[in-house]
Amino acid sequence: MAKSPLTPEMLVPRLGEYLVQQGHITEDDLKRALAYQKEKSSLGKSVLFGEALTELGLLERSELDRAITEQIIQFRSALENANRYLEKRVQERTSELQEALRKLSELNQLKSNFVANVSHELRTPLTHIKGYLELLVFETLGSITEDQKNALQVCQRASGRLESLIDNLILFSQTAKGELTLKLGLVDISRIAVEIINMSKSKAADKGVDLKLQIPPTLLLVKADEEKISWVILQLLDNAIKFTPQAGNVLLSIINETDELISVSIIDSGIGIPQDRLGEVFESFHQLDGSSTRRYGGTGLGLSLVKNILDAHGSPIEVKSVEGKGTEFKFHLLTVESTKE
Repeated sequence: MAKSPLTPEMLVPRLGEYLVQQGHITEDDLKRALAYQKEKSSLGKSVLFGEALTELGLLERSELDRAITEQIIQFRSALENANRYLEKRVQERTSELQEALRKLSELNQLKSNFVANVSHELRTPLTHIKGYLELLVFETLGSITEDQKNALQVCQRASGRLESLIDNLILFSQTAKGELTLKLGLVDISRIAVEIINMSKSKAADKGVDLKLQIPPTLLLVKADEEKISWVILQLLDNAIKFTPQAGNVLLSIINETDELISVSIIDSGIGIPQDRLGEVFESFHQLDGSSTRRYGGTGLGLSLVKNILDAHGSPIEVKSVEGKGTEFKFHLLTVESTKE
């Protein structure tokens, strides 16, 4: 069947009802025209409703055209009004969202400033506490008993932990305000790995975790911020030890993957992370176990800061994990120079 050409009537829905409402035709005329349309259709001929009216002599062509034009004008006016309303609502919603974003930005800035100010204020009394604890432990202020020394050493470890938390908060406030800067230089990554392993041995031993190091027999120099990359590796290693049960193992592995690229991996046999929650581990102030009785401490800032520091180095962090079997965190660094010892 040949396709009918587009006519103005095709743009007007429910034409019959409109013509009845305007008094151009009666209800009986409407029924007759619809029946006529159906009859023509059964014979294989498509007839528009307006054509049916004119062919039956129920309505003059000029009157039909005028009615169709009126309806088109009304529809266009309604469409324009609807568009104006939608544009107004879009502008209002855009303005509301911009205001919400502005307030959120202000709140984030206030939070960062608050964290930074409080953290810096905490540093001064903590420095005094650490200083006097050291004087007491080394008996500079007088002799103490073995039990007293043990108690003071517990306080020293707690103050060290508190200092680490404060440093994390200060670093977070810097990254949140876009003030994270890198002091890039040539870094011996193998030497750093050895130092960090030595620093972490006692913590791993206390938990009964087997700590291992794998490094290549080459001098690996990378371009990085030594202090911040050291902090990243130490943070990842601390996390691995913390979430690995007794008799488990943690491996710090540095592999020379190509002449220009090394990988740093921290692999543990710990509790693992559910697959659907892997992305959450990098959220600030977030703990996967957020209950009041959670077993593992921390501010929930460590991995967020790790990601920020590595992103600043242009080295995205990768994470793979199997719940109940362990986790691997991995990142890459560019090698500056590699020479045989």
